[in-house]
Amino acid sequence: MNRSPDVARELRRAYLFADMSEPHLQTLVNGMQDIHLDTGKTLFRQGQAAERFYFLRDGLIKLFRLSPEGDEKIIEIMRPGETFAEAVMFMGAQGRYPVNAEAINESRVYAFEQKAFLNLLRESSDATFGLLGSMSRRLHMLVNQIESLTLQNATYRLVAYLLEEIPRDIRTSPEVQLTTPKGVIASRLAIQPETLSRILAKLRQGGLIEVHGNHITIRDVQALREIVHLPPKE
Repeated sequence: MNRSPDVARELRRAYLFADMSEPHLQTLVNGMQDIHLDTGKTLFRQGQAAERFYFLRDGLIKLFRLSPEGDEKIIEIMRPGETFAEAVMFMGAQGRYPVNAEAINESRVYAFEQKAFLNLLRESSDATFGLLGSMSRRLHMLVNQIESLTLQNATYRLVAYLLEEIPRDIRTSPEVQLTTPKGVIASRLAIQPETLSRILAKLRQGGLIEVHGNHITIRDVQALREIVHLPPKE
């Protein structure tokens, strides 16, 4: 099945497809599934056989695990243009998803067969080395995220999150729209919801931001940048 060239251009946004040759990418596009998910719909569960990986076209997907007590710990929030569950394909036939995936809001994902992707890598050493380079850059980014979560304080993590949400083409008094529920953001940043609220209030009182529901206006971008360059509090 031939699909629109626009789909291939969308996929180029993701590190996994960025350096892939046009013929290989088109082969994957022709065999992919287009899946729509309602809010709260599960895409896959922890322990389920991993036969596909995914590209998020629209919406938000949370990857999470449940503790023995049933508490939810969010590992990652996937945003449009990102892939997920791709690393499991290198675990062989016994590979299983290590997390649950659920739609935070109405979402659309493209699903790709793990076997089809591996076959392309076997056929092309260029594709394999290109993927290794892309995954290395991705790993470096994840290491930085781990450092932020483990070494920096809660204010640092929240401010860093807000700065990441600022639209790239806006420089003065940018508006940040929190499309992700605050409880989900708190879980992702490994802080309590009430702590998140207190930090937002403190930043507002300091004149750095204004908060109107899920709309946040950044009043002093430079001051926020200075916060994330401070050493962590003991």
